Amino acid sequence: MERVLISEVANHLGNSVKIAGWVHNVRILKGLIFVIIRDISGQIQVVVEESNQEVFSVVNGLNLESILSVEGTVQEKPSKSGNKEYELLAIKAEVLSLAAEQMPIPVMQKIDNEADVESRFNWRWLDLRKPEHQMIFKVWTELEKGFRQALSDNHFIQLYTPTFMSTASETGSEVFAVKYFDREVYLAQSPQFYKQMAMASGLERVFAVGPVYRAEKSFTNRHCTEFTGWDFEMSYIDSENDVMEMEEKMLVAGFEHVNKALNLDLQVPTMPFPRISMKEAKEKLAKAGIKSEQDDDFGSEEEQAFGRLMKEETGHDFVFVTDYPITARPFYHMRKEENQNITKSFDLLYKGIEITTGSQREHRPDVLAKQAEDKGMNLSELEDYLNFFRYGCPPHGGAGIGPGRIIMKIMDLPNIREAVFLPRDVKRVRP
Repeated sequence: MERVLISEVANHLGNSVKIAGWVHNVRILKGLIFVIIRDISGQIQVVVEESNQEVFSVVNGLNLESILSVEGTVQEKPSKSGNKEYELLAIKAEVLSLAAEQMPIPVMQKIDNEADVESRFNWRWLDLRKPEHQMIFKVWTELEKGFRQALSDNHFIQLYTPTFMSTASETGSEVFAVKYFDREVYLAQSPQFYKQMAMASGLERVFAVGPVYRAEKSFTNRHCTEFTGWDFEMSYIDSENDVMEMEEKMLVAGFEHVNKALNLDLQVPTMPFPRISMKEAKEKLAKAGIKSEQDDDFGSEEEQAFGRLMKEETGHDFVFVTDYPITARPFYHMRKEENQNITKSFDLLYKGIEITTGSQREHRPDVLAKQAEDKGMNLSELEDYLNFFRYGCPPHGGAGIGPGRIIMKIMDLPNIREAVFLPRDVKRVRP
Protein backbone atom coordinates (compact mmCIF):
# COMPACT_ATOMS: atom_id res chain seq x y z
CA MET A 1 0.00 0.00 0.00
CA GLU A 2 1.30 3.44 -0.92
CA ARG A 3 1.92 5.89 1.93
CA VAL A 4 -0.28 8.99 2.19
CA LEU A 5 0.44 12.20 4.06
CA ILE A 6 -1.42 12.72 7.31
CA SER A 7 -3.04 15.84 5.86
CA GLU A 8 -4.69 13.62 3.21
CA VAL A 9 -6.14 11.03 5.60
CA ALA A 10 -9.52 12.81 5.85
CA ASN A 11 -10.08 12.08 2.16
CA HIS A 12 -10.18 8.33 2.92
CA LEU A 13 -12.86 8.10 5.62
CA GLY A 14 -13.95 4.48 6.13
CA ASN A 15 -11.07 3.10 4.06
CA SER A 16 -7.65 1.72 4.88
CA VAL A 17 -4.55 3.87 4.40
CA LYS A 18 -0.87 3.68 5.19
CA ILE A 19 0.95 6.51 6.99
CA ALA A 20 4.49 6.81 8.31
CA GLY A 21 6.16 9.33 10.58
CA TRP A 22 7.69 10.13 13.95
CA VAL A 23 6.24 8.85 17.20
CA HIS A 24 5.32 12.16 18.81
CA ASN A 25 3.55 10.85 21.90
CA VAL A 26 2.29 7.58 23.39
CA ARG A 27 -0.51 7.11 25.93
CA ILE A 28 -1.14 3.65 27.36
CA LEU A 29 -4.55 2.92 28.83
CA LYS A 30 -6.25 -0.30 29.85
CA GLY A 31 -6.71 -2.28 26.68
CA LEU A 32 -5.73 0.64 24.39
CA ILE A 33 -2.64 2.52 23.24
CA PHE A 34 -2.96 5.94 21.63
CA VAL A 35 0.01 6.91 19.45
CA ILE A 36 0.39 10.38 17.98
CA ILE A 37 2.22 10.15 14.65
CA ARG A 38 3.77 13.26 13.06
CA ASP A 39 4.89 13.85 9.48
CA ILE A 40 5.71 17.00 7.52
CA SER A 41 2.01 17.71 6.93
CA GLY A 42 0.63 17.32 10.45
CA GLN A 43 -0.26 14.91 13.26
CA ILE A 44 -2.84 12.17 13.76
CA GLN A 45 -3.89 9.83 16.54
CA VAL A 46 -3.51 6.10 15.94
CA VAL A 47 -5.66 3.82 18.09
CA VAL A 48 -4.18 0.42 18.89
CA GLU A 49 -6.49 -2.15 20.49
CA GLU A 50 -5.09 -4.83 22.77
CA SER A 51 -7.04 -7.44 20.80
CA ASN A 52 -4.62 -6.79 17.93
CA GLN A 53 -1.67 -8.32 19.76
CA GLU A 54 0.70 -8.06 16.81
CA VAL A 55 0.41 -4.25 16.61
CA PHE A 56 -0.01 -3.85 20.38
CA SER A 57 3.35 -5.52 21.01
CA VAL A 58 5.07 -3.34 18.36
CA VAL A 59 4.00 0.01 19.87
CA ASN A 60 3.97 -0.92 23.58
CA GLY A 61 6.95 0.84 25.16
CA LEU A 62 8.12 2.34 21.87
CA ASN A 63 10.59 5.22 22.33
CA LEU A 64 9.48 8.69 21.30
CA GLU A 65 10.84 9.94 17.95
CA SER A 66 11.06 6.41 16.56
CA ILE A 67 9.72 6.16 13.03
CA LEU A 68 6.59 4.06 12.65
CA SER A 69 4.67 2.87 9.60
CA VAL A 70 0.99 2.17 10.25
CA GLU A 71 -1.81 0.74 8.13
CA GLY A 72 -5.26 1.41 9.49
CA THR A 73 -8.88 2.33 8.92
CA VAL A 74 -9.75 6.03 8.88
CA GLN A 75 -12.52 6.89 11.31
CA GLU A 76 -13.99 10.03 12.85
CA LYS A 77 -12.50 10.98 16.20
CA PRO A 78 -14.73 12.24 19.02
CA SER A 79 -14.17 16.00 19.28
CA LYS A 80 -15.24 18.47 21.98
CA SER A 81 -14.74 21.39 19.59
CA GLY A 82 -17.46 20.26 17.23
CA ASN A 83 -15.00 20.25 14.33
CA LYS A 84 -14.55 17.05 12.40
CA GLU A 85 -11.36 15.23 13.37
CA TYR A 86 -10.01 11.89 12.23
CA GLU A 87 -7.96 9.04 13.64
CA LEU A 88 -6.59 5.73 12.47
CA LEU A 89 -7.61 2.35 13.89
CA ALA A 90 -4.40 0.35 13.49
CA ILE A 91 -4.38 -2.88 11.50
CA LYS A 92 -0.62 -3.30 10.93
CA ALA A 93 2.46 -1.48 12.25
CA GLU A 94 6.19 -1.63 11.58
CA VAL A 95 9.05 0.18 13.29
CA LEU A 96 11.15 1.66 10.49
CA SER A 97 13.74 3.22 12.79
CA LEU A 98 14.10 2.90 16.57
CA ALA A 99 15.15 6.08 18.36
CA ALA A 100 17.49 6.01 21.35
CA GLU A 101 15.70 6.40 24.66
CA GLN A 102 17.33 9.64 25.81
CA MET A 103 17.16 12.64 23.46
CA PRO A 104 20.07 15.14 23.66
CA ILE A 105 17.56 18.00 23.29
CA PRO A 106 13.79 17.86 23.77
CA VAL A 107 11.66 17.69 20.64
CA MET A 108 8.22 17.81 22.26
CA GLN A 109 9.08 20.88 24.39
CA LYS A 110 7.01 23.99 23.75
CA ILE A 111 8.68 26.63 21.58
CA ASP A 112 9.01 29.06 24.52
CA ASN A 113 10.73 26.47 26.71
CA GLU A 114 13.43 25.10 24.40
CA ALA A 115 17.02 24.08 24.99
CA ASP A 116 19.59 26.87 24.75
CA VAL A 117 20.22 27.99 21.20
CA GLU A 118 23.77 26.62 20.90
CA SER A 119 22.63 23.16 21.99
CA ARG A 120 19.81 23.37 19.47
CA PHE A 121 22.28 24.18 16.68
CA ASN A 122 24.57 21.33 17.78
CA TRP A 123 21.62 18.98 17.30
CA ARG A 124 20.02 20.91 14.45
CA TRP A 125 18.39 17.89 12.79
CA LEU A 126 16.46 17.22 16.00
CA ASP A 127 15.66 20.89 16.50
CA LEU A 128 14.12 21.05 13.04
CA ARG A 129 11.64 18.27 13.79
CA LYS A 130 9.42 20.80 15.55
CA PRO A 131 6.58 21.89 13.26
CA GLU A 132 7.15 25.52 14.27
CA HIS A 133 10.74 25.32 13.03
CA GLN A 134 9.80 23.46 9.87
CA MET A 135 7.39 26.27 9.06
CA ILE A 136 10.40 28.59 8.66
CA PHE A 137 11.56 26.66 5.62
CA LYS A 138 8.08 26.28 4.21
CA VAL A 139 7.87 30.08 4.24
CA TRP A 140 11.32 30.27 2.58
CA THR A 141 10.11 27.95 -0.17
CA GLU A 142 6.86 29.74 -0.89
CA LEU A 143 8.46 33.19 -0.74
CA GLU A 144 11.02 32.13 -3.34
CA LYS A 145 8.28 30.64 -5.53
CA GLY A 146 6.56 34.04 -5.53
CA PHE A 147 9.82 35.82 -6.35
CA ARG A 148 10.51 33.41 -9.19
CA GLN A 149 7.01 33.90 -10.57
CA ALA A 150 7.45 37.68 -10.63
CA LEU A 151 10.85 37.31 -12.29
CA SER A 152 9.47 34.86 -14.84
CA ASP A 153 6.54 37.16 -15.63
CA ASN A 154 9.08 39.91 -16.33
CA HIS A 155 11.30 37.80 -18.62
CA PHE A 156 14.27 37.13 -16.32
CA ILE A 157 16.71 34.29 -17.02
CA GLN A 158 18.40 32.34 -14.22
CA LEU A 159 22.20 32.21 -13.95
CA TYR A 160 24.40 29.89 -11.93
CA THR A 161 27.53 31.87 -11.10
CA PRO A 162 30.93 30.68 -9.78
CA THR A 163 31.89 30.64 -6.13
CA PHE A 164 35.65 30.99 -6.78
CA MET A 165 36.75 34.47 -7.87
CA SER A 166 40.17 35.79 -8.82
CA THR A 167 39.51 39.17 -7.16
CA ALA A 168 37.17 40.50 -4.48
CA SER A 169 33.85 41.78 -5.84
CA GLU A 170 32.87 44.11 -3.00
CA THR A 171 35.00 46.87 -1.60
CA GLY A 172 34.69 47.33 2.15
CA SER A 173 33.89 43.65 2.83
CA GLU A 174 36.32 41.10 4.18
CA VAL A 175 36.89 38.06 1.99
CA PHE A 176 37.74 34.41 2.51
CA ALA A 177 40.98 33.60 0.69
CA VAL A 178 41.42 29.94 -0.24
CA LYS A 179 44.30 27.98 -1.76
CA TYR A 180 43.49 27.12 -5.36
CA PHE A 181 46.22 24.83 -6.71
CA ASP A 182 49.23 27.15 -7.10
CA ARG A 183 47.50 30.44 -6.29
CA GLU A 184 45.08 32.19 -3.98
CA VAL A 185 41.46 32.94 -4.91
CA TYR A 186 38.44 34.26 -3.02
CA LEU A 187 35.04 32.92 -2.12
CA ALA A 188 32.42 35.09 -3.81
CA GLN A 189 30.99 37.99 -1.80
CA SER A 190 28.24 38.26 -4.41
CA PRO A 191 27.58 37.31 -8.05
CA GLN A 192 27.79 41.02 -8.93
CA PHE A 193 30.52 40.90 -11.58
CA TYR A 194 28.91 37.95 -13.34
CA LYS A 195 25.45 39.52 -13.38
CA GLN A 196 26.99 42.52 -15.09
CA MET A 197 28.84 40.30 -17.54
CA ALA A 198 25.43 38.87 -18.42
CA MET A 199 24.25 42.41 -19.26
CA ALA A 200 27.22 42.75 -21.60
CA SER A 201 26.28 39.34 -23.05
CA GLY A 202 22.87 40.59 -24.11
CA LEU A 203 20.86 38.45 -21.67
CA GLU A 204 19.16 41.70 -20.56
CA ARG A 205 17.45 40.39 -17.40
CA VAL A 206 18.97 37.78 -15.09
CA PHE A 207 18.70 36.48 -11.54
CA ALA A 208 20.82 34.20 -9.39
CA VAL A 209 20.27 32.25 -6.17
CA GLY A 210 23.36 31.02 -4.38
CA PRO A 211 25.79 31.16 -1.46
CA VAL A 212 27.48 34.40 -0.46
CA TYR A 213 30.52 34.60 1.83
CA ARG A 214 31.52 37.48 4.12
CA ALA A 215 34.59 37.12 6.34
CA GLU A 216 33.36 39.73 8.81
CA LYS A 217 33.85 39.18 12.54
CA SER A 218 30.30 40.24 13.28
CA PHE A 219 28.42 38.88 16.28
CA THR A 220 25.10 40.63 15.67
CA ASN A 221 21.73 38.93 15.33
CA ARG A 222 21.65 39.65 11.58
CA HIS A 223 25.04 38.43 10.32
CA CYS A 224 26.32 35.07 9.11
CA THR A 225 29.62 34.33 7.37
CA GLU A 226 27.77 32.32 4.72
CA PHE A 227 24.25 33.05 3.58
CA THR A 228 21.96 32.60 0.61
CA GLY A 229 21.67 35.59 -1.71
CA TRP A 230 18.93 36.41 -4.18
CA ASP A 231 20.30 38.70 -6.90
CA PHE A 232 18.86 40.23 -10.04
CA GLU A 233 20.14 42.56 -12.77
CA MET A 234 18.29 44.29 -15.61
CA SER A 235 19.30 46.23 -18.73
CA TYR A 236 17.95 49.35 -20.41
CA ILE A 237 16.90 51.07 -17.21
CA ASP A 238 16.40 54.81 -16.96
CA SER A 239 17.46 55.01 -13.33
CA GLU A 240 17.68 53.08 -10.06
CA ASN A 241 13.93 53.64 -9.70
CA ASP A 242 13.34 50.90 -12.28
CA VAL A 243 15.24 48.46 -10.05
CA MET A 244 13.25 49.46 -6.98
CA GLU A 245 9.98 48.99 -8.85
CA MET A 246 11.02 45.50 -9.90
CA GLU A 247 11.86 44.52 -6.35
CA GLU A 248 8.49 45.81 -5.17
CA LYS A 249 6.77 43.46 -7.62
CA MET A 250 8.90 40.56 -6.39
CA LEU A 251 8.12 41.17 -2.72
CA VAL A 252 4.40 41.61 -3.27
CA ALA A 253 4.30 38.38 -5.30
CA GLY A 254 6.34 36.57 -2.66
CA PHE A 255 4.12 37.64 0.24
CA GLU A 256 0.96 36.82 -1.69
CA HIS A 257 2.32 33.36 -2.52
CA VAL A 258 3.18 32.66 1.14
CA ASN A 259 -0.32 33.66 2.25
CA LYS A 260 -2.01 31.55 -0.40
CA ALA A 261 0.14 28.44 0.01
CA LEU A 262 0.41 28.36 3.80
CA ASN A 263 -2.82 30.09 4.79
CA LEU A 264 -0.90 32.75 6.71
CA ASP A 265 -2.01 36.30 7.26
CA LEU A 266 1.09 38.27 6.31
CA GLN A 267 0.54 41.95 5.61
CA VAL A 268 1.16 42.20 1.86
CA PRO A 269 2.93 45.51 1.16
CA THR A 270 1.27 48.08 -1.06
CA MET A 271 3.09 49.68 -3.99
CA PRO A 272 4.89 51.99 -4.28
CA PHE A 273 7.02 51.58 -1.15
CA PRO A 274 8.03 54.79 0.68
CA ARG A 275 11.30 56.30 -0.57
CA ILE A 276 13.50 58.74 1.28
CA SER A 277 17.07 59.96 0.76
CA MET A 278 19.82 59.17 3.25
CA LYS A 279 20.14 62.90 4.02
CA GLU A 280 16.43 63.22 4.83
CA ALA A 281 16.51 60.01 6.86
CA LYS A 282 19.38 61.32 8.99
CA GLU A 283 17.46 64.54 9.57
CA LYS A 284 14.39 62.59 10.72
CA LEU A 285 16.50 60.53 13.10
CA ALA A 286 18.21 63.61 14.52
CA LYS A 287 14.84 65.28 15.06
CA ALA A 288 13.71 62.16 16.95
CA GLY A 289 16.83 62.33 19.15
CA ILE A 290 18.52 59.29 17.61
CA LYS A 291 22.29 59.73 17.51
CA SER A 292 24.11 58.95 14.28
CA GLU A 293 27.09 56.60 14.36
CA GLN A 294 28.30 57.67 10.90
CA ASP A 295 27.25 60.20 8.29
CA ASP A 296 27.10 57.96 5.23
CA ASP A 297 25.26 54.88 6.53
CA PHE A 298 23.03 53.53 9.29
CA GLY A 299 24.08 51.69 12.40
CA SER A 300 21.82 48.84 13.53
CA GLU A 301 20.11 50.97 16.19
CA GLU A 302 19.45 53.69 13.61
CA GLU A 303 17.94 51.15 11.21
CA GLN A 304 15.59 49.87 13.87
CA ALA A 305 14.62 53.38 14.97
CA PHE A 306 14.10 54.55 11.40
CA GLY A 307 11.95 51.51 10.65
CA ARG A 308 9.72 52.41 13.60
CA LEU A 309 9.53 56.07 12.56
CA MET A 310 8.51 55.21 9.00
CA LYS A 311 5.97 52.65 10.20
CA GLU A 312 4.34 55.32 12.36
CA GLU A 313 4.47 57.89 9.56
CA THR A 314 3.47 55.73 6.58
CA GLY A 315 1.99 52.51 8.00
CA HIS A 316 4.45 50.63 5.80
CA ASP A 317 6.94 47.95 6.94
CA PHE A 318 9.19 48.62 3.94
CA VAL A 319 11.11 51.77 3.09
CA PHE A 320 13.74 52.50 0.43
CA VAL A 321 16.63 54.69 1.56
CA THR A 322 18.23 56.33 -1.48
CA ASP A 323 21.12 58.60 -2.52
CA TYR A 324 23.95 57.06 -0.52
CA PRO A 325 27.28 58.96 -0.54
CA ILE A 326 30.13 57.46 -2.58
CA THR A 327 32.03 56.75 0.66
CA ALA A 328 29.47 54.10 1.59
CA ARG A 329 29.16 52.43 -1.81
CA PRO A 330 31.25 50.18 -4.12
CA PHE A 331 33.11 51.66 -7.07
CA TYR A 332 30.66 50.26 -9.65
CA HIS A 333 27.65 52.27 -8.42
CA MET A 334 26.79 55.07 -10.83
CA ARG A 335 27.08 58.62 -9.49
CA LYS A 336 24.54 61.39 -9.79
CA GLU A 337 25.18 63.78 -12.68
CA GLU A 338 24.31 66.80 -10.54
CA ASN A 339 26.36 65.67 -7.52
CA GLN A 340 29.30 63.33 -8.03
CA ASN A 341 29.48 62.64 -4.30
CA ILE A 342 26.11 60.86 -4.33
CA THR A 343 25.37 57.47 -5.91
CA LYS A 344 22.27 56.24 -7.72
CA SER A 345 21.85 53.59 -5.08
CA PHE A 346 19.46 52.43 -2.39
CA ASP A 347 18.94 50.09 0.52
CA LEU A 348 15.59 48.52 1.32
CA LEU A 349 14.68 48.20 4.99
CA TYR A 350 12.03 45.79 6.25
CA LYS A 351 10.85 46.21 9.82
CA GLY A 352 14.00 48.10 10.70
CA ILE A 353 16.61 45.85 9.08
CA GLU A 354 18.41 46.20 5.76
CA ILE A 355 17.40 43.40 3.39
CA THR A 356 18.63 44.78 0.04
CA THR A 357 21.34 46.89 -1.52
CA GLY A 358 20.92 47.99 -5.13
CA SER A 359 21.80 50.66 -7.65
CA GLN A 360 22.16 51.69 -11.22
CA ARG A 361 25.61 50.46 -12.25
CA GLU A 362 28.27 52.43 -14.04
CA HIS A 363 28.56 50.91 -17.52
CA ARG A 364 31.03 53.37 -19.11
CA PRO A 365 34.49 51.74 -18.91
CA ASP A 366 36.50 54.93 -18.58
CA VAL A 367 34.29 56.25 -15.77
CA LEU A 368 34.26 52.84 -14.10
CA ALA A 369 38.05 52.62 -14.14
CA LYS A 370 38.34 56.11 -12.65
CA GLN A 371 35.91 55.24 -9.85
CA ALA A 372 37.86 52.05 -9.09
CA GLU A 373 41.08 54.08 -8.87
CA ASP A 374 39.35 56.52 -6.54
CA LYS A 375 38.62 53.58 -4.26
CA GLY A 376 42.28 52.54 -4.33
CA MET A 377 41.66 49.38 -6.35
CA ASN A 378 44.26 47.71 -8.56
CA LEU A 379 43.07 48.02 -12.17
CA SER A 380 45.18 45.10 -13.32
CA GLU A 381 43.23 42.82 -10.95
CA LEU A 382 39.99 44.20 -12.43
CA GLU A 383 41.03 43.72 -16.06
CA ASP A 384 38.54 40.92 -16.79
CA TYR A 385 35.71 42.88 -15.18
CA LEU A 386 36.54 46.13 -17.00
CA ASN A 387 36.69 44.25 -20.30
CA PHE A 388 32.98 43.43 -19.92
CA PHE A 389 32.21 47.07 -20.75
CA ARG A 390 34.69 47.81 -23.55
CA TYR A 391 32.64 46.36 -26.38
CA GLY A 392 29.22 47.82 -25.68
CA CYS A 393 27.08 47.35 -22.60
CA PRO A 394 23.56 48.75 -22.01
CA PRO A 395 22.66 50.91 -19.02
CA HIS A 396 21.74 48.53 -16.24
CA GLY A 397 21.16 48.08 -12.55
CA GLY A 398 20.22 45.47 -10.02
CA ALA A 399 20.14 44.44 -6.41
CA GLY A 400 21.28 41.83 -3.93
CA ILE A 401 18.68 40.58 -1.46
CA GLY A 402 19.20 38.79 1.86
CA PRO A 403 16.17 36.48 2.13
CA GLY A 404 17.29 35.16 5.51
CA ARG A 405 16.65 38.59 7.00
CA ILE A 406 13.21 38.73 5.39
CA ILE A 407 12.35 35.34 6.89
CA MET A 408 13.75 36.42 10.26
CA LYS A 409 11.33 39.34 10.35
CA ILE A 410 8.36 37.49 8.86
CA MET A 411 8.69 34.74 11.50
CA ASP A 412 9.68 37.16 14.29
CA LEU A 413 12.88 35.23 15.03
CA PRO A 414 15.41 36.68 17.50
CA ASN A 415 18.44 35.81 15.35
CA ILE A 416 19.03 35.26 11.64
CA ARG A 417 20.78 31.98 12.44
CA GLU A 418 17.38 30.49 13.28
CA ALA A 419 16.21 31.30 9.74
CA VAL A 420 19.13 29.32 8.27
CA PHE A 421 19.13 25.54 7.83
CA LEU A 422 22.73 25.16 9.04
CA PRO A 423 24.09 28.53 10.18
CA ARG A 424 27.71 29.50 9.71
CA ASP A 425 29.15 32.32 11.79
CA VAL A 426 32.51 33.36 13.23
CA LYS A 427 32.54 30.41 15.66
CA ARG A 428 30.24 27.81 14.11
CA VAL A 429 31.11 25.52 11.20
CA ARG A 430 29.30 22.38 12.40
CA PRO A 431 27.29 20.23 12.04
